[in-house]
Amino acid sequence: MLMDLSSEIYHSLLPVFITVTLGLPAAALGAVDGVAEATANFAKLASGRLSDRTGRRKPLVAAGYGLAALSKPLFPMAGSLVAVLGARFADRIGKGIRGAPRDAIIADETPPEIRGRAFGLRQALDTVGALLAPLAAIGLMLLFADDIRAVFWVAVIPAALSFLLVLIALKEPEQRLAASSQKMVAAFRDLDRNMRRLIAVGFLFALARFSEGFLILKGVEAGLSQTYAPLTLVLFNLVFLAFAYPAGALSDRVAPRTLLMAGLAVLIAGDLVLAGVPGLAGLALGVALWGAHMALSQGVMARMIADAAPPQLRATGFGAFYFVTGIATLLASLAAGLIWDRDGSAAAFVAGAAVAAVTLVMLTLLPDRKAVA
Repeated sequence: MLMDLSSEIYHSLLPVFITVTLGLPAAALGAVDGVAEATANFAKLASGRLSDRTGRRKPLVAAGYGLAALSKPLFPMAGSLVAVLGARFADRIGKGIRGAPRDAIIADETPPEIRGRAFGLRQALDTVGALLAPLAAIGLMLLFADDIRAVFWVAVIPAALSFLLVLIALKEPEQRLAASSQKMVAAFRDLDRNMRRLIAVGFLFALARFSEGFLILKGVEAGLSQTYAPLTLVLFNLVFLAFAYPAGALSDRVAPRTLLMAGLAVLIAGDLVLAGVPGLAGLALGVALWGAHMALSQGVMARMIADAAPPQLRATGFGAFYFVTGIATLLASLAAGLIWDRDGSAAAFVAGAAVAAVTLVMLTLLPDRKAVA
C-alpha cells in the first residue's frame, strides 16, 4: 500500500509532466509506460526463477522495494525523456524483482480454499495506495502551486517507509523445495500445458489493456486541468478497490474463468464508452468500467496462476506469467500512443476493445477451475 501510494503519485502526474512540462507527444507516454512495465515483468521472470531455486523469498522482496525507493528521487531531477525513462526503468526493475516472490509468499502461506480472498485482499491494499495517491497528488499540486517536481520530492517519503516496513516486519516463510538447476530460460519448459495456456490468455489480457496513463490524457481531453486530471485515477481506483476483494472471494466459490470473461466484457464496454461518449459523463462511466474490469481480472488471474503452478515452481510460474504480460504491455502502450497521435483517442480505445473481444473468445479455451486447481 505504501509503495503504491508513492508510485501512483508519480504515475498520476507523469502524463501531464511528459506531454505538458516536457512538451512531448502521447507516443512518448506510451513508450515510457510500455518500456517501464515490460521491464518490471521481465525482472519478475528472473526473480521468480531465483526464488524457487534458492527457496528464499524475503531477500528478493526487500531488494525490490529498496531499489524502487532509491529510484524515486530521480523523477524530480529529470529534465528530459531519457531521464524520465531511466527513473521509471529503475522503479519498475524494483517492482519486477519483488513481484513474483511476494505473490509466491501469499500462495505459500494461504490455504487453497481461501486463496482467492488472499489475493483479493492484496489487490485491495495495493488499490488503497493507488486510490489515495491521485488525491494526494491533487492536494500537493494545489499546495505547491502546480510545481510537479516539488510533489515528486514529497512522494519519496512513503516509498522509504515501505522499504523499512519490509525489513522490519516481513518474515522469511518456511524454506520450500528448490526447483531444478536449469537455466532461467528453461522456465517455460518446466510448466505444464494448462499453465502455458493460462499464460497465453494473460498475454492477450495485457495486450487488450494499455497504460492507465491514457485515462489521464483522456481526462485532459474531456476538459480537466492538469491539476485535476488525476481525478480519473481516483475514480478508477475507487471502483477497483470496491470490487477487488469481493471478486477474489467470489473466485473461491465459482469458476475464475467466469469472472475473467465478465471482466473482459466490462472492459469492452468501457473502451467503447470512452471512444464514443463525449464529455465528463462519458469519461466517468468509461473510467469506472475500466476499474471494474481490473477488479474482476487482476486478483482472479493471480489466484489462477497460484492454482496452476506446482508449489516448487510457484514463483517461476508467476515470473513467467509477468514476463509474457510485460511484452504485451509494451506493445499495447506503444500502439495506443501511436494510434492516439495519428487517429485520435477514440481510435485507440476502439482498438483496445477489438483486442479485448478476441481475448474473450480465446478465454473459452481455458479449462474450468477443477482442471487447474
